[in-house]
Amino acid sequence: MDRLSNKKVLITGAARGIGEAIAKLFVEEGAIVILTDINDKLGYKTTSNIGGKTEYYHLDVAVEEDWEELSKVIVDKYGHLDVVVNNAGITGFLEAEGPFDPENINMDSWHKVHEINLDGVALGCKYGIKMMKASKSASIINISSRSGVVGIPFATAYASSKAAVRNHTKSVALYCAEQDYSIRCNSIHPGAILTPMWDAMIGTGEERDKSIKGIASDIPLGVMGDPLDVAYAALYLASDESKYVTGIELHVDGGILAGSKATGK
Repeated sequence: MDRLSNKKVLITGAARGIGEAIAKLFVEEGAIVILTDINDKLGYKTTSNIGGKTEYYHLDVAVEEDWEELSKVIVDKYGHLDVVVNNAGITGFLEAEGPFDPENINMDSWHKVHEINLDGVALGCKYGIKMMKASKSASIINISSRSGVVGIPFATAYASSKAAVRNHTKSVALYCAEQDYSIRCNSIHPGAILTPMWDAMIGTGEERDKSIKGIASDIPLGVMGDPLDVAYAALYLASDESKYVTGIELHVDGGILAGSKATGK
């Protein structure tokens, strides 16, 4: 299991959910993984549980000074990075006041979501490029969303921010190619992946089970996804197997973005 043998990887929002799943899988595939988050207690615990060649650092992705300080530490210790996974993100439902519909949107909440989801990715790409230029084969992976491809009436800030991530990824991919950097940049678009991000929307107990069943009924493959499904997509984009792949958007959504619900089930 050495698809990422000795590759040096930075993952944001790695304390739980998709970020945690990516970190665990990458370690299993031989990578040296730097986990970051703002939830330090959980971040240290997750890093300890994963074990292997891992370490944890605090990083607020929306704060450029945090990126500057961490970059210095990484370059001093490792020389360069080979992979950056810009995973940190919020819906805003738990982190901001709202509402998020286009008629009544709270602009402070709008800016909060964009600071994390978009500015955080822009900074991750900016400092990622600086730390990756010495790599012979580097990869930036931006976690967008199926919501970055279609509209979401009551989550407009989230959808807008993820759509911007989708487009920024392509700009970064072209820039790196034109600068003759050995850095690829691609986005992953998860949809209906069962992570803690859903907790505010699906409730607990029987209500949770009912909500999950209802969501799954509208997915062509008939089930919600697992964070590991996204991790395997990230593994491909991080590995040299995807050396000729840049600027793409990879959907991991059970068929949602294909256009219609599967029939005959």
